[in-house]
Amino acid sequence: MPKHSTRFPSRSSAIMTMMACVFLVGCQGGASDATTETASTDNDAAAAPHERVALVTGSTRGLGEEVALRLGAMDYHVIVHGRNVERGEGVVAAIESEGGSAEFRRADFLELDQVRELADGILDDFERLDLLVNNAGIGSAGGDMERTVDGVEPVFQVNYLAHFLLTEKLLPLLEDSAPARIINVSSAAQAPIDFDDLMLEHWEPVEGQIGRPYAQSKLAQILHAYDMAERLEDSGVTINALHPATFMDTYMVRRAGIEPRATVDEGADAVMQLVVDEVGSGQYFRDMVPTRAHEQAYDPEARRKLREVSLELIDSGR
Repeated sequence: MPKHSTRFPSRSSAIMTMMACVFLVGCQGGASDATTETASTDNDAAAAPHERVALVTGSTRGLGEEVALRLGAMDYHVIVHGRNVERGEGVVAAIESEGGSAEFRRADFLELDQVRELADGILDDFERLDLLVNNAGIGSAGGDMERTVDGVEPVFQVNYLAHFLLTEKLLPLLEDSAPARIINVSSAAQAPIDFDDLMLEHWEPVEGQIGRPYAQSKLAQILHAYDMAERLEDSGVTINALHPATFMDTYMVRRAGIEPRATVDEGADAVMQLVVDEVGSGQYFRDMVPTRAHEQAYDPEARRKLREVSLELIDSGR
């Protein structure tokens, strides 16, 4: 296994012009990915015993890709996740070309069984997990999809519930690997969770406004981080949430007719700060500083309700 550089690169030389999974739009390995064949899960590139291991969801393009490339230039074996096999293998190749170590795992977060399979495969194949970056996301489901096969509003499932399930299943491995970190890539776009209409059956979109499904799912990621921080106190595992950057310069932002305000590099810088700095646990960051989130995030009863309904949802389809 090649020795990895431990420098913290400010920008990777690999391709990084894809969509970042923040604010209005996101990517679950690419919202328009057409290649969905099952990827090989052989582990020729499996982590050496001394290596730190990182899983970055939604890392076949945009922000996740850039974070994966940066981690690959450090002492991490990177598990690249997405839906598009060709794109995922391209990210792995880019990491390996720079002397890093990586492999690709495919899972569609619109199906919770695939999230379970992803987690089970990691638990079977790895003895440690030092970093989990919950980054995958979508701005909208596209088409006429109102519910996933699991009966859940699709944006809520991809952006939040799938990551809740993934984190729950991988938590024992993270705890065994402590000190370890969990990072939830959230957004400044936040809307309170209506527990009486969680699936937004009575919500009507308003033209020109950020979609409530997206904003609700992103606030859920923050409630999740705050709730987990309390649960993980003294465990050696930290969890934080962040808004990486606003309207990064990506294809999907431009396609939506939005003037970019930030670069993918800026967003990756914000994520990497939570990877390398001592920032504590149970915080929400914006502009790379701890910031107050929506008021609902500080309501213990709301956090309890979200945890309970999330546990019910991930168990209901089994």
